[in-house]
Amino acid sequence: MIGIAVMLGIVGWLILGTGSEDATVSVIVPTLTPAAQAGAITFNRVCQDCHGDNAGGSSVGPAMVNPIYRPGHHADGAIRIAIAQGVRAHHWKFGPMPAQPDVKPEEIRPLITFIREMQRANGIN
Repeated sequence: MIGIAVMLGIVGWLILGTGSEDATVSVIVPTLTPAAQAGAITFNRVCQDCHGDNAGGSSVGPAMVNPIYRPGHHADGAIRIAIAQGVRAHHWKFGPMPAQPDVKPEEIRPLITFIREMQRANGIN
């Protein structure tokens, strides 16, 4: 009986995981356009704590330099909505991303430009 309980616990842990994962990746940092440089400033101020240095992820948030976030899967509008309204967790076990009220509307386009330039430099188109 104890063996069954232990086995069920292990299976549950394997299915549900620990609730967090380290999604850090190595990234190539390109020479950024002026718009992306402006976006990098916003990213470093608001996004870096969770999404890591140069959008490379962390133990509390996923890398934006990941094929999951390629334009064909997560269009610019999806990123815009996530920033403005937040988004439920659907690819990772980090939990939902809250809305980011510290990002001003005029900062969103350069922020997305930064993310896209980082992705392209790392082979994500």
